[in-house]
Amino acid sequence: MGPDETTTDKQMRLRYAGTCRLCGVELAARQEAIYERASKSVRCVECPVAVVASEPAPGPEVPLGPMPPDSGVAGASAQREYERRKGKREDRIRAKHPKIGGLILALSDDPQTTTAWSSGASGEAALGARLDKYTSEMIAVMHDRRIPGTKANIDHIVVTAAGVLVVDAKRYVDKRPELRVEGGILRPRVEKLMVGGRDRTKLVDGVLGQMERVRAALGDESIEVSGVLCFIDADWPLIGSFFSTRGVRVVSPRKLSKIIDEASGVVEVAEVRDRIAVAFPVA
Repeated sequence: MGPDETTTDKQMRLRYAGTCRLCGVELAARQEAIYERASKSVRCVECPVAVVASEPAPGPEVPLGPMPPDSGVAGASAQREYERRKGKREDRIRAKHPKIGGLILALSDDPQTTTAWSSGASGEAALGARLDKYTSEMIAVMHDRRIPGTKANIDHIVVTAAGVLVVDAKRYVDKRPELRVEGGILRPRVEKLMVGGRDRTKLVDGVLGQMERVRAALGDESIEVSGVLCFIDADWPLIGSFFSTRGVRVVSPRKLSKIIDEASGVVEVAEVRDRIAVAFPVA
């Protein structure tokens, strides 16, 4: 809490554009501002609380109604994990080599198990920025949602009139996602997700598990919950690039945008969004 806030005020990024109730300045969506719970209005961060208590608002106040839940920050938890691992390695090397630790760090790179978290965070952030452009009364976008009782999280959740999209963002630079089918008439059919020639079927298992968690939290079979694996910076071919496996769509960011554009239905977006926000808090 900042020095200009009271216990009933909260500094936050605005979900929708508004107007400072003190100075009348227009506040853009996602801009930092102070939300006053008592009056259900917003004010500039720069407007001090002393002015709130002593000066009347210029013009009539416009009630804002309940504030939407925090949409989260795409890639935030992955970036924190990267910084934690990087810091732990630096501390270990400096402790072991007090005199030349800095030189060792300057001449060596972080291991792939550490840099993968940074790459993943940048991929999630890039996809999150793309998805945020769809935010409206008919489309709700949430990022980096924690799955209670686990160490896992859901990268992105998009609620449309057609239902809920559980989106797992993966960044495999210049690697091609492909579907490999084994078995058939005499053997059980097995579908494998291959990325750059390596078996990554566990990624599909992860999305299916996230979908089940969301279905259980909603408890409403009439709301369709579908899963998407979105590969960023991948080597997508020009033809026949996108596919589904076991009910999970494997797509590029552009194809995901098309899926959202074509969504239609009767789902109450705000209600479903609020239920999901409670079940899956910001990570």
